[in-house]
Amino acid sequence: MSIISKDITKAVNILTEEDIVAIPTETVYGLAGNIFSEKAIRKIFEVKERPLFNPLIVHIHSIEQLKELVSEFPEKAQQLATIFWPGPLTLILKKNACVPGLVTGGKDTVAVRIPNHPVALRLLKELSFPLAAPSANPFNRISPTSAIHVEDYFKNKLSMILEGGECSSGIESTIIGFENEKPVLYRLGSISIEEINAVIGEVLIQTTSTKTPAAPGMLAKHYAPQTKTFLVDDAEEILKEQKGKRIGVLRFTEKMTSTSCEYIEVLSKTADLKEAASNLYSALHKLDHLNLDIIVVESFPNVGLGKTINDRLERAAT
Repeated sequence: MSIISKDITKAVNILTEEDIVAIPTETVYGLAGNIFSEKAIRKIFEVKERPLFNPLIVHIHSIEQLKELVSEFPEKAQQLATIFWPGPLTLILKKNACVPGLVTGGKDTVAVRIPNHPVALRLLKELSFPLAAPSANPFNRISPTSAIHVEDYFKNKLSMILEGGECSSGIESTIIGFENEKPVLYRLGSISIEEINAVIGEVLIQTTSTKTPAAPGMLAKHYAPQTKTFLVDDAEEILKEQKGKRIGVLRFTEKMTSTSCEYIEVLSKTADLKEAASNLYSALHKLDHLNLDIIVVESFPNVGLGKTINDRLERAAT
């Protein structure tokens, strides 16, 4: 029997009882639990097989709620929140003592955002506590952008997946932190670096960490299919070298002329980077289920959301 349901009241009850529920957001589906329940937070880490040093993002429904969680709210953070919340922006801010270290990877900061999804917001408003909600996939695997993706991953490990349709942005939130009140971009996401710069000026970019990341998504290998994946500038070349193999190709726009590849996923026929970002994980899931020998992915134009897509593909192919 499917564990996918639209029953928000059921989700509220499960979360209140310190269990976890997969929930929709505009970016990807998240594996959600009460931030104040050690039982729920440990279950998130256990189900995801995620290391405890990797901090979780806390989801709230309003800026008012932020006051309970953080001790500082720098001016540039306020400017970003005013423009991009609700939305795919995560801010890393100095935490209040009430926020458990288990949620923050032992750090004195907490990652927070207000999701822009009607189902997620309605759920959050019905709860008396915020939700930690990392992406609802096993650690390092492709993020889920539909309830079916989550069910394929976890089946009997969850009590419920709250149905919210396909995720509109399709790529995780952009993460901005502050060092001595100066903004630092820790993860490229659904809001482009150019959009961030337009609001608060140039930011320091620090998107990779090998040991104890300041934010989610900073490890070198992440978002990865199980099928061996290559990131290239021109797929035609590698197709010539790998003749006889079952190969899937993922590319930005128009289909290739080569007849040596049976499986081609095109992310945007109109060369729209927003559409491509929205379709990225869904296409990778599709290719990863075809029992291919390799997946070949072509680099994207390195502008706007193309930078974010390239970041995800580089980590997937590591």
